[in-house]
Amino acid sequence: MPFQLAGIENEYNFELRPGATMVVGRAVNSDCAVVDATVSRRHAEMTVAQNGVQVKDMGSSNGTFVNGVKVDSYFVVPGDTLTFGKVAFRLEELAPVVVAEAEPTVRAPESAGPKAGATIVRQVPSAASDVAALGRHSGSIKAVMAGDADPAEKDRQKLQILLEVSKGLTRATDVEALLRKVTDYAFQILEADRCAILLVDGDGQLNTKISRDKRGADAPQAVPQSIARMAVDDKVAVLSDNAGEDQRFTGQSILMQRVRSALCAPLIGSENKVLGVLYVDNFQSTHRFGEADLDFLIAFAGIAAVAIENGQFGERIRREALVRSNFERFFTPHLAARIANSADAVKLGGDKRPVAVLFSDIRGFTALSETMDPDAMAKLLTEYFTEMVECVFRHGGTLDKFIGDAVMAQWGAPLGESDDVDRAMESALDMMVALDQLNERWTAAGRPTLQIGIGLNFGEAFAGNIGSERRIEYTVIGDTVNTASRLCGAAGPGEILLSEDFKVALKTPPRMKPMPPMELKNKSQPVKVYTVVR
Repeated sequence: MPFQLAGIENEYNFELRPGATMVVGRAVNSDCAVVDATVSRRHAEMTVAQNGVQVKDMGSSNGTFVNGVKVDSYFVVPGDTLTFGKVAFRLEELAPVVVAEAEPTVRAPESAGPKAGATIVRQVPSAASDVAALGRHSGSIKAVMAGDADPAEKDRQKLQILLEVSKGLTRATDVEALLRKVTDYAFQILEADRCAILLVDGDGQLNTKISRDKRGADAPQAVPQSIARMAVDDKVAVLSDNAGEDQRFTGQSILMQRVRSALCAPLIGSENKVLGVLYVDNFQSTHRFGEADLDFLIAFAGIAAVAIENGQFGERIRREALVRSNFERFFTPHLAARIANSADAVKLGGDKRPVAVLFSDIRGFTALSETMDPDAMAKLLTEYFTEMVECVFRHGGTLDKFIGDAVMAQWGAPLGESDDVDRAMESALDMMVALDQLNERWTAAGRPTLQIGIGLNFGEAFAGNIGSERRIEYTVIGDTVNTASRLCGAAGPGEILLSEDFKVALKTPPRMKPMPPMELKNKSQPVKVYTVVR
């Protein structure tokens, strides 16, 4: 008659094999490992007989008790309370496991030893996407397969389950929702106590994304890494019929968590890449997984992997679209695409970068605005800003902001090029040409004309996301920016002023001439300035 030790006010539960002699102790390699300070490393020995269990204390520090009485040796029968140190158990009869004849569970014969035959490892098909459907069903696979249906009908039922699961997973709105659905279906299909999904991160490490018990509560216990790593590294699905005695898995977590039976299948996406693992286990010996469960988990994991990969791809597309839509207001479409595809292009908080900064400002705008109708002024500015922004974008610059009637642009952040300074110079020259063309059209139409001054500087500036929780913008700040603004303020109509640092950084400078050094605000020494000869 098989027996089990059922924990009293603890979660330990051990099956006692008929005819076997088993050791209870704190050591993780004990037959019945009880991790408790009151239990000795080799606390007691149990010999299982037909009608009960002979218990012998092995010189433990805190003693062995039967029904509250300390004993050195005693024959325990079902219903007795057996206590090791302060950890109590009840001896219970265990009904033999009945396995459906149509789907026999494959186990090694007892003579072969459980350590050699406790595991079935099956190679996972490399093309997981060949399985075209997932499924949902109200019962477990054992319930579905029970009965007198012929094998062909049972195969049809399996495929129907997978098809229904597939439909359910495609309705998940994001990856987190998808993972919850996968665990829901795993509990519906398999008689499991715990289900977990671990995904591989950028460093190749397995991170637990979801771990739940069959009641839906979080299961914080760590998934045995020895089982999960085998599934990932070897790309195999694993069935361990008796995980605690399996030589393949030597981790202490298996014994400490009292894992009795476990299934683990890799989640293999496109290009045979392992995304993670789908893991289920049981703590009760009455619910052992069989080969039918392993076959089903392989198919289920293959389909779940496709759904997870598609979900991750969809989230990346949505993120890139959002980033691109935000940045295309300020960057050229080509640069916005590069930013969207670069995870480190824009770091929250920012960093220092060498940038070329351009300021352009309309001369006499205040006086002009007082003589114009507001609608006419808005139309004039719209046409002007449109041309100026095109000049910035045409030369790969970033529109930082509009400041009243001024335009601020920069080259070098968040992504820089070796010719950023030359691009800024070309943009300034292009702005003057574009404004000349606008003035010709406006003059012909009898409308007012505009004149601008431009300031250019090059140097190190802080580039990053600046603002509050309600509004954040990407910008550059610092002395380099301030100097460019003051050069712009000093420039006359149609004049481009640039600093010594900007001139030195130019690879193909235009014609220019030096100006008298200028006294600029917050500068202790006069600044060398040059003007472009047009």
